[in-house]
Amino acid sequence: MVISLVVIVVILAILVFVVAFTAWSVYNGLVRLRNGYKNAFAQIDVQLTRRHDLIPNLVETAKAYMAHERGTLEAVIQARNSAITARTAATSNPGDPQAMSQLAASEGALTGALSKLFALSEAYPDLKANQNMMQLSETLTSTENKVAFARQAYNDAIMNYNNRREVFPAALFAGMFGFTAAAPLEAAGPEVREVPRVQF
Repeated sequence: MVISLVVIVVILAILVFVVAFTAWSVYNGLVRLRNGYKNAFAQIDVQLTRRHDLIPNLVETAKAYMAHERGTLEAVIQARNSAITARTAATSNPGDPQAMSQLAASEGALTGALSKLFALSEAYPDLKANQNMMQLSETLTSTENKVAFARQAYNDAIMNYNNRREVFPAALFAGMFGFTAAAPLEAAGPEVREVPRVQF
């Protein structure tokens, strides 16, 4: 009887150890993956900040040549300001579905406004030949490409995190530890999937 009681205690101790070790392992794995997607989003933030910082210079350069296109220039600045607000919200909580959706929509609107600006600039040969405008446009195109690569890296990190939290045994512990599903940063529509055409 004493031996069977010792065996039961040992078995229970082993089970408690296995459950505790599994929970510890799952928790640490999810923390690493969450930190990974937050770092990946930080790379998006760097590129979007660079993009947003280029736009006032672009608008100022265009303003000198496109005096009659004030509405378009103001639309670009308004879209930029909305994108900055959305980026700030997303930076404070990467992976939040609402923040990611708002960021995708505002960046889509900014891309649309920039596309319209570049389309209208075709009618201004002096602006197309302006060295400053050419450099800004080239830098903006390069930044757009970097944003696309950073978005892909972020979305991959989100997929890895979400996959990990949904599989057994992590699915048993993820909710208990507060690991909720994270949202990728999707392009808002077909116009966002393409880099604005910049040709000067």
